Amino acid sequence: MKTVAALSSHPDKVGESERADAEIKFKSVSKAYEILSDDDKRELYDAQGMSAFEAGNRGGMDAEVDLEDLLAQMFGMGGGMGGMDGGGPRPSGPRKPKKGEDEEHPYNVTLEELYKGKTTKFASKKNVVCSLCKGRGGKEKSKPRECVACHGRGMQQGLKSVGPGLVTQETVICRSCKGTGNIYRDKDRCKKCKGERVVEEKKVLEIYIPRGSKEGDKIVLEGEADQLPDQEPGSIIFSLVETEHSTFRRAGPDLSAEVQISLSEALCGFSRTLIKHLDGRGIHVKHPQSDGEPLKPKSVIKVPGEGMPYKKSELRGDLYLIINIEFPDANWLKQDRRIEKLKELLPKPADPIQAETVDDVDYVKDASIDGFGAGNEGDQWEDEDEEDGGQAQCAQQ
Repeated sequence: MKTVAALSSHPDKVGESERADAEIKFKSVSKAYEILSDDDKRELYDAQGMSAFEAGNRGGMDAEVDLEDLLAQMFGMGGGMGGMDGGGPRPSGPRKPKKGEDEEHPYNVTLEELYKGKTTKFASKKNVVCSLCKGRGGKEKSKPRECVACHGRGMQQGLKSVGPGLVTQETVICRSCKGTGNIYRDKDRCKKCKGERVVEEKKVLEIYIPRGSKEGDKIVLEGEADQLPDQEPGSIIFSLVETEHSTFRRAGPDLSAEVQISLSEALCGFSRTLIKHLDGRGIHVKHPQSDGEPLKPKSVIKVPGEGMPYKKSELRGDLYLIINIEFPDANWLKQDRRIEKLKELLPKPADPIQAETVDDVDYVKDASIDGFGAGNEGDQWEDEDEEDGGQAQCAQQ
């Protein structure tokens, strides 16, 4: 922004008749950039506007150019950096401190914990402002020196790689003074924090996961991130990650699970506990065979109100039970008499398929569908000459 503004008003870029005005404006642009690029001056400008730089004059600036006006034109602000509403006056009162960065972490939870809710405590280590020096980093009455690495700005220009052979310039916190712009001599540093301004502290934190929470929900611990002087601490944010369950699957507020019943139960009905729920309760289902319709493989039974709870509500989703039928083991029925009796009870088979030609075939009893599509496509014709390494030739007439 400064580069564009400075170039457009540079005296060498205008005609002779406009050069005097251009020189005044160019100096003003440079002064504006000087204020906004210096943290201390920028903070002073935020709080008091240009009056902070007036001590009977404007530091040699020409009165014909209003720097407030210039800042508003360049950056869309006025009356301080806070005036981002088109140049209105900055509200009075203390300046709100900057907020530190949030810390985000994944947090694995089981489906049982999401169903019932969970409260857990853990020990955390974080940086807190030193209580001895109140975050100054030095002893009382001692004075710091300006950091020579950043010239008191607290920030430095560095290079950042953005691709093979490509770099861009970026502003980073000064490593020497850690952004303060000042450095204390060894003998003047705080004995507790060693000039670091913060010390490490252990604290027990508590996480509460409401019942009915889901994957991706965030648990926010306000203000529990690392502290820095003159800065509002950020938050610790835990993002819930649901671990896979061996029995249940979740879709929104609903649950599903596969259950096993015997062939006898599928045909004749049942009344028993089919599954143990996430809170340890048994789910008893009574399914009498009253209408003569048996359960089929992959039939679905819906149990209303036995799904996941809604957060802050007594309502629950539904539970869908997918039926798998266990067939009897091999050789369970060998007696011809019992087979004939079973045939009498079961429905008759469909009429045979009519075809002009019928072949009796052999079959593999214990085949697997895994072999489907894995067979050879048959022998392919190969040229004998090619097989011997020769080349095809035209026949001689």
